[in-house]
Amino acid sequence: MVKAQPRQGQPHKPLADEPSTMDAVRLRRVNRWLAQGLSGELADLYVDSRETPAPEAYRSRSRSRQDFLNRLTGDIRRPGFAMVIAETDHLVGCAFGFPVGSDGFWWLGFDGALPQSIEQLTASGGVFAITSILVQPHPQDQDVARRLQERLLSDHQASLGATLVDPDDHRTLASLRSWGWLNVGEMWRSAGPTMFRALVLPLGERTTAGLEGPAHDAWTRWPG
Repeated sequence: MVKAQPRQGQPHKPLADEPSTMDAVRLRRVNRWLAQGLSGELADLYVDSRETPAPEAYRSRSRSRQDFLNRLTGDIRRPGFAMVIAETDHLVGCAFGFPVGSDGFWWLGFDGALPQSIEQLTASGGVFAITSILVQPHPQDQDVARRLQERLLSDHQASLGATLVDPDDHRTLASLRSWGWLNVGEMWRSAGPTMFRALVLPLGERTTAGLEGPAHDAWTRWPG
């Protein structure tokens, strides 16, 4: 499940003469071994990007941190795993994922028939799944998140990005929509069981044209 939004609240706003910590953000691709070495910092970033009610903070923080580490470990083991991190003098963001296998297993649990154009792109190995986008809360966090997404997909020359989002996470859904992601339906995951909203991002005119058609308007209907 992608997490593209930081926790809610009032982020620190730099004064007029105070340099922004995000001004000098650098993006860097890391391999699976480096990602494994950064797992502790990445887990801290994950917890910091979530909003947790004060009474549940300690217990929820510990559980969330371990859940994230378990998911990260599973993703790192997947063929083609890739990660891009954003850093200044410290880690401020990351995005990671893996190519969707041509067997289409990643789409297992899709509610209804998967659009033929997506099936074809999957079979050709042109789909890359983003499983997490995390950014330290900051006024410029959305720009950093978008840059991380773009770098991760462009590095893999993907034709189509894919991700799953909690349908109740309206802030993340709104952000992804503003970046060009399309809602294509719902997917169920057995571990839960949990329902997610499936989104795709067409990359390049050819892919965009291939996705357009009679079903296109239905895909882009977003619930209020």
